[in-house]
Amino acid sequence: MDEPVTQLLQAWSAGDPQALERLVPVVYGELRLLAQRRMLQENAGASLQPTALVNELYLRLVDAHTLNFQNRSQFFAMAAQIMRHILVDAARNRGTEKRGGSADRISFEEAYFAAPGRDRQIIALHDALESLAREDPRKARAVELRFFGGLSMEEAADAMGLSIRTIRRDWTFARVWLARAMQPDVDSR
Repeated sequence: MDEPVTQLLQAWSAGDPQALERLVPVVYGELRLLAQRRMLQENAGASLQPTALVNELYLRLVDAHTLNFQNRSQFFAMAAQIMRHILVDAARNRGTEKRGGSADRISFEEAYFAAPGRDRQIIALHDALESLAREDPRKARAVELRFFGGLSMEEAADAMGLSIRTIRRDWTFARVWLARAMQPDVDSR
């Protein structure tokens, strides 16, 4: 199954628009599983729909014209990154909606990101992850793949072309670093 995915990704990267249409049914189940894992991490009580997240991912992939994938690991790594941005955008949009901004606008993401209590945490994590990426992009990428993409240690290692041991070290370091970065500043009280 890996070879057809790789061939479709390479054809799509080479400019064949039909390759994406043939690719989606092949990888849809895996993408939905990634989205489902992410939604479970998000909020156990939320009525989130992984299908809608995958649909939004597809829409963003269709609009992307400069992506270049050589294999399925690269594709799923990019999918994790796009899912992260969808989640962060949705959290920010909900925050804007709460303050009355764009009251007439109906957000597509509102239908499936119904965890308003987590919005600040998602945005804080995103901001902390951006800060970590400036200091150590590899560790930030490992978090992105594991947390936002729902990839296992093995999948993340494969996507990044690193050993599982390296990913474990990066994951451990990054979790501690992010936890500290997301703590409220005690001195500012």
